[in-house]
Amino acid sequence: MNNHYHDSFGNKYNIVLVAFTIRIPFIFHRHPSHAEENGTYYGALPDRCQGIEFDAIALDEKGNALFFKDEYLWNGYHGPAQLSNESFKELDDIHGIGHVDAAFRMHNIDNPDDHDHIYFFLDDKVFSYYNQSLEDGYPKDIQQDFPQVPSHLDAAVECPKGECVTDSVLFFKGHDVHVYDIATKTVKVKTWPNLPVCTSVLRWLEHYYCFHGHNFTRFHPITGEVNGPYPKDARHYFMRCADFGHGGGYQTPKCSDVKIDAITSDDAGKTYFFAGPIYARQDTARDGLHAFPITRGWKEVTNGVDAVFSYTGKLYMIKVRDDQVYIYKGDAHYSLIEGYPKTLREELGIEGHVDAAFVCPSEHTVHVIQGQNIRNIDLIATPRVVTQDVPLMLSGIDAAMCGSDGIKMYKGSQFYHYENMVTLTSRIAQMPQNITGSMFGCRD
Repeated sequence: MNNHYHDSFGNKYNIVLVAFTIRIPFIFHRHPSHAEENGTYYGALPDRCQGIEFDAIALDEKGNALFFKDEYLWNGYHGPAQLSNESFKELDDIHGIGHVDAAFRMHNIDNPDDHDHIYFFLDDKVFSYYNQSLEDGYPKDIQQDFPQVPSHLDAAVECPKGECVTDSVLFFKGHDVHVYDIATKTVKVKTWPNLPVCTSVLRWLEHYYCFHGHNFTRFHPITGEVNGPYPKDARHYFMRCADFGHGGGYQTPKCSDVKIDAITSDDAGKTYFFAGPIYARQDTARDGLHAFPITRGWKEVTNGVDAVFSYTGKLYMIKVRDDQVYIYKGDAHYSLIEGYPKTLREELGIEGHVDAAFVCPSEHTVHVIQGQNIRNIDLIATPRVVTQDVPLMLSGIDAAMCGSDGIKMYKGSQFYHYENMVTLTSRIAQMPQNITGSMFGCRD
């Protein structure tokens, strides 16, 4: 079954099987009516598909995207506008609020009482909400919660450690960016003249988007650098609008059509799925999966991968057709280690085709699957050598991953689950299980 696939940046691919579905909200569809079905509104509501410059955008504690304009908000990537004070009742005439200047979802894991709270800014005031309830003591003067941060902001966005130097919040005012260190409560001011003046900013899966007019520009959160053909029209990507969209009529594949080339999870618990020239990453079930070209995260790796595995904070990517192993430092923004890529023999002491590879938690052995053999390679040894060859009952494996729940071997649209290496290499046959929508979001 041939499908046309468009990724999140407008690139088009022809692939035989889409390896996984993604909870991408940006697909073509007919825009809903301006009147809510329940009859709450009878007049015309603002229509974001007409081209709106949003006042603020933020994710809530459940991962839903909230878009604000004047006294209205849109909850999610499709559907009509509603009054903001229906969800956040204090945003009303009592407090003199007809709109918000900026909003963000706090990332502060060290402080559970603050983590995932949503902050709204208006003029010189700040409001803190959790589960749509205003926290006691709010609103406050901005300076009480965020010393040295100016009033009358244009936008704000959270920036966790690893993406920024420390857990931070970026406050935008004109071309100036006030980088607020959450732990020390200090501010450093940067000026990014090459970035448009942002009226709202959204962080989505470690990517940062500046919204201006009805367009957006992706930027680096430390340098403000912009790479790629920007600006782009937000209606193609961040909402569902008739006559817009980069999905090209893309339909979520059936689970029976799913096939992945490689899979792994890193030390931070993020899971990566690879298929053809694209990959998807899942941080949490809350924020879902989202697809990108592989070259977006690992620019040196083109035309897909054959196997991947994670070890000691690094990501190993194997491309057999080129006889190369790439190793990347596992920071928020991956960087290729100097001296790589190297050949399979140089790095792992093997040659030939590789079907899959995996490392189990707290172990120092990579298990490389070649046909119906598993080759165990000691990753501590220098040079690395095969310490054991073990026959495998299965053949035609596409991908494999080891985690706290055991080992999963993927073959087409099915997988085999083993408790450990002992059961994997035993002569006891396991029954295949079907990949389900709860795993990859495909249609059961």
